[in-house]
Amino acid sequence: MTRWKELPAGLDDAERQLVAQLRRLKDRAGLSLAALAAKTSYSSSSWERYLNGKKPVPRGAAEELAEVCGAPAERLLVLHEVAETARAQRPAQATENNRPPRRARRSWWTSRTVPAVAGAAVLVAFGAGFLAGAAWHGDGDTAGSGQSAALGASAYHGGRSYDCDRVRRVNGALTAGYSTSRDVLLDRGSSGWDVVEAQCLLRRHGFSGGRVDGVYGTRTGQAARAFQKRHGLVPDGIVGPDTWRELRK
Repeated sequence: MTRWKELPAGLDDAERQLVAQLRRLKDRAGLSLAALAAKTSYSSSSWERYLNGKKPVPRGAAEELAEVCGAPAERLLVLHEVAETARAQRPAQATENNRPPRRARRSWWTSRTVPAVAGAAVLVAFGAGFLAGAAWHGDGDTAGSGQSAALGASAYHGGRSYDCDRVRRVNGALTAGYSTSRDVLLDRGSSGWDVVEAQCLLRRHGFSGGRVDGVYGTRTGQAARAFQKRHGLVPDGIVGPDTWRELRK
């Protein structure tokens, strides 16, 4: 198994999800970078850059990796589309932020409306990708669909601490009451109820990552890697289906 480097801190969440899924597919197929290069039209150095977040992953690379690993390409392509959209919006947003203030216009279609509409489109695309992910892993739980299941419409608030007093077994599986996810990928930079759930379950198993705040930082990553190593998983610090399965035992 490849000992993966931690992905760059500045990597966009959408690109991070895509790279994490590509890494997992490669590891499950047991392919080295050289073997991957031999089976695809991309060199081993190119794969090294793509899988370590140094360069954006081309759509063709995602398709070829899925084919080589015998996995459906639909989810990868949805993740790729979301990542590509996010990359395209960043330069435009930076340009807009650097412009001098302008007088307010009466028109409803303002500079604030465009990012809002684009953001909504990205969220819709993410939802489609996560729904496709359920079919890929075949466990009936869409990525992120279990967020806040026991909390109704409660909103996650970053920066505050959450307790882990409600960890219990439901139908034989451990739950902390914050999320029922079994498939969503968590890595450095992730945040929300799924992260709170993972932090509580890691703590229950004796791998505390410090403060339970729903933010996947360095200490949570260290706890996840230690847990994965103890349970014979790839210690990449990425909480995915295999790690969720062990966390809920």
